[in-house]
Amino acid sequence: MRFDTEWKAHILRRLDAIDFHGKRVLEIGLGQGSDSEQIIRRGAIWSGLDLSPESISRVSTRLRLRGLPYDRLERGSALSMPFRESSFDIVFSHGVLHHIPDVIGAQKEIARVLKPGGRLIMMLYARRSFNYLLSISVVRRLGITVLYLGRAHGTGIVAGHIENAKKMGLWKYLKMSNFIHANTDGPSNPYSKVYDLSVVEKDFPGFELRRAIRITCTLPRSLYLSSDRLRVFWVGISGYI
Repeated sequence: MRFDTEWKAHILRRLDAIDFHGKRVLEIGLGQGSDSEQIIRRGAIWSGLDLSPESISRVSTRLRLRGLPYDRLERGSALSMPFRESSFDIVFSHGVLHHIPDVIGAQKEIARVLKPGGRLIMMLYARRSFNYLLSISVVRRLGITVLYLGRAHGTGIVAGHIENAKKMGLWKYLKMSNFIHANTDGPSNPYSKVYDLSVVEKDFPGFELRRAIRITCTLPRSLYLSSDRLRVFWVGISGYI
């Protein structure tokens, strides 16, 4: 995977703004290893953590084929990380922490493995966004209602939503407390949360918020039911209390 599409250009700009050189960096949630590769290329002493054995295998292969050095690559949970206290200068997590129900527990573990004065840099889905306020809250719920009541079957993502509505009951499924989970990363996604700055401060009480940037990026339409615009937070927080 390469950063050669317009909708990912913002990631490179954000990585360029971070001083990784010579820093011990832990990345939580690795995916295909795109961010991992870029962080290492920017001079980090990189370690990675992921729950999925498939992701660990893919990232290991990717880094080996590219001849990129790293410190450790571990399979494990953000709630119980296999690293010693005060091991890292930076913990980096792109689009992962908003999928952890016990994010309070995760932030405690992150604080434990960070050195004093270390930084947590993360991307979180933004509540005050076109995608959340209009696309998910209004357009998608209306669309699913029409299709469900019209006894449509649909295909792909639409079929997944209709099946969820049948299992849970339409009106219960459409409550935002339930519907949000199935509308950030597809209908099979078990958990998601969207953030504004007040919720960031509530969910990361051991940290001091230093900087937050809202970014609107263009997404491939195939990833979402209707909208091609997503607003996210890049948040840098540090100073464990």
